[in-house]
Amino acid sequence: MAKREKNPQEHAEGLLVETAKAIGGIAGKLAHAVGAGESHPATGGGSAGAQQKRGKLQPKNKSRLPRRQKKAQKKAAKLQAA
Repeated sequence: MAKREKNPQEHAEGLLVETAKAIGGIAGKLAHAVGAGESHPATGGGSAGAQQKRGKLQPKNKSRLPRRQKKAQKKAAKLQAA
């Protein structure tokens, strides 16, 4: 199978794509070296994330009895009402 030769316009587009990828890669490496976007609030990374960290949910002041005790209380209340 013979290799298809590119016309000058396709060759220019290929060069532009390659150049854009190279520039994007260099820009990403530079941003990483500078530290742009390291402390993302969702991930909690970095020192800025530690300052914005939320605490756990507050405990509720609700008495929670086991199921058997609840049933016993309902039964006792029903007997007193009757």
